[in-house]
Amino acid sequence: MIYRLRKNAEFRAVYRRGKSFSNNLLVLYVYRNRKNFNRLGISVSKKVGKSVIRNRIKRLIKESFRLNCDNFKTGYDLVFIARNASNNKDYSNISNSVKNLIKKSGLYK
Repeated sequence: MIYRLRKNAEFRAVYRRGKSFSNNLLVLYVYRNRKNFNRLGISVSKKVGKSVIRNRIKRLIKESFRLNCDNFKTGYDLVFIARNASNNKDYSNISNSVKNLIKKSGLYK
């Protein structure tokens, strides 16, 4: 079960109070939520591509997160922002990028 960040105010709180980590494909904002589960938010700008490409990137990030979430520490709000470079990458590139950012942020068990 993946808990999602949905409201604009939730995203803004993570951007304002959270810490950011980045690599060439993604940016990750992390903010402690004081709950016993992680919440995931994904943001893909229109600059990245048309809706088909944006939705594909969201699906790849979500799937990578779902398969690896057992290895992550809990109690955080995570927002992934896709960069332009991610628009033609396959699953393995996106998954490696997600894992890399989680390790950088210190949330990998």
